[in-house]
Amino acid sequence: MTHPIDSTEFASLLCSRLCHDLLSPVGALNNGLELMADETDPDMRQRCLDLLADSARTSANKLKFFRLAFGSAGGFGDAVPTHEARVAIEGMFAQTGRVKVGWMVGDDMLNKLAVKVLLNLSLIAGDALVRGGQLDVGAEKRPGVTEIVVRAEGPKLVLDPELRAALAGALPPEGLASRTAAAWMVRSLVTGRGGEIVLSAPGEPMLLFGASIPG
Repeated sequence: MTHPIDSTEFASLLCSRLCHDLLSPVGALNNGLELMADETDPDMRQRCLDLLADSARTSANKLKFFRLAFGSAGGFGDAVPTHEARVAIEGMFAQTGRVKVGWMVGDDMLNKLAVKVLLNLSLIAGDALVRGGQLDVGAEKRPGVTEIVVRAEGPKLVLDPELRAALAGALPPEGLASRTAAAWMVRSLVTGRGGEIVLSAPGEPMLLFGASIPG
């Protein structure tokens, strides 16, 4: 069972998480610009341009992902094209070459809540693949319910115990931090609709998340 938390405090935790994730690529952009200002060698300038392009692409991919995962992307409608979710996940993980994304979502549209849950569970599972691996994402709409399954498998899986506790509803409000805010949000969104979250036990060879969302 989830517990109440001040909305302003919770929003600040999410903002801290987003700023933390964007700091690296934006910082790389700044470093690249500083190098360009002092560099005259053509080869080195090209390397700086490559660095800037990579950092700009990474920043854009993260912003697209966060817009769907935490914002109000999709306008004022109730549904979001699943293609947008797929592009966001692949931009976040697959383009690095370390994580291969398997997409098993047959529906063209999912409601906004389901998309947020799918993206955030994918983010948590993908981050657990510290040495890369396979990230499989599935969703299916059935009468009265949307089922979401996210599976991560790789040579080394590391899921922060506090993230696990937040997803399981076992983390008290005073234990919340920026790194656990997204997991807390997922739990709250799903249980608030009368749904449930399930996750594989610690020590399993693969990480498995499931969400069942009525409606």
